[in-house]
Amino acid sequence: MKKTYSKVVILLAMCYFLQGCKEDTILPDQDESLYNQLYMPQAVKSAVVKTLIEKPEDQTLIYGANIGGMRSPESDIKVSFHVDQDMAAAYNSTNHTSYEIPPAESFQLSSTEAVIKKGTFATEPLKLSIKTTGAGLKLFKTYLIPITITSDHMTNANLKTTFFLVRCEPDIANYPDYDRSGWKVIDFSTQESSGEGPNNGRAIFAFDNDINTFWHSQWTGSGSRLPHYLTVDMGMTTTVHGCNFVQRQASGIAGKADSVLISYSLDNNEWKNAAGIHLQAIQSQQKIWLPDFIEARYLKFTIVTTHSEQFSNMAEIGAY
Repeated sequence: MKKTYSKVVILLAMCYFLQGCKEDTILPDQDESLYNQLYMPQAVKSAVVKTLIEKPEDQTLIYGANIGGMRSPESDIKVSFHVDQDMAAAYNSTNHTSYEIPPAESFQLSSTEAVIKKGTFATEPLKLSIKTTGAGLKLFKTYLIPITITSDHMTNANLKTTFFLVRCEPDIANYPDYDRSGWKVIDFSTQESSGEGPNNGRAIFAFDNDINTFWHSQWTGSGSRLPHYLTVDMGMTTTVHGCNFVQRQASGIAGKADSVLISYSLDNNEWKNAAGIHLQAIQSQQKIWLPDFIEARYLKFTIVTTHSEQFSNMAEIGAY
């Protein structure tokens, strides 16, 4: 009984001591103005990246301003918005880029003025409207639209600008894959002619409309090392908007293409580079736009690097 009584006394003493320490703790004064500042919520990202699909209708992105702090403002706060050339230059300098602001006729702010009303924490959502047709916006080019806030109220200097990176692409639904029944493999750097069985390994199996067969670089004997290429004759001059790829349908990343150089020619003598692209190590089809549409009869696909190993493989290659 004596031991139990002693334990109770000790516990009560500890509680009294901790309570006393709690009451004696003095927190430093907090400067509420450090938190009660204006900011753009989307500015917490380094940039808002958006790919737009080319269409007649304007497309919109949302911008606005908020105020931080524990309490809502006791009076209205006026906020102004503008596209900031200086912040575009600062972004490019920091990120070693050279993005341009799009032509003035291609975009519009729904309002350059807004109010955070008394008792609230944000302006109404505002709209950045972008025209993707007939306004000088170039396909596949990335533009920078920096929207900055100004106000008589204190503003967070690090969160005052939202950087929108916008890019316009055609609607891929309007560009079906080309029929490859007339295509012929006319050149290749390597193929596995025996080690993958009768229906795999050879270059023709990258163009047979069967994703379960595949071309494979030679690995028997002395093998082969990157880069590896295939050249096809499409049989006629064709406008090529992009190319499509299906990686080998095996699990894992061994031999799956990473960096691919696409070249083209009209006569199989003079060749030009169309694009250098990167593919993911996935099994579904990957459709890649060319930065400029080309006229070509011959296409050459050079696998420069893979996700793993010196050999490479591919289930299907095409164009659209």
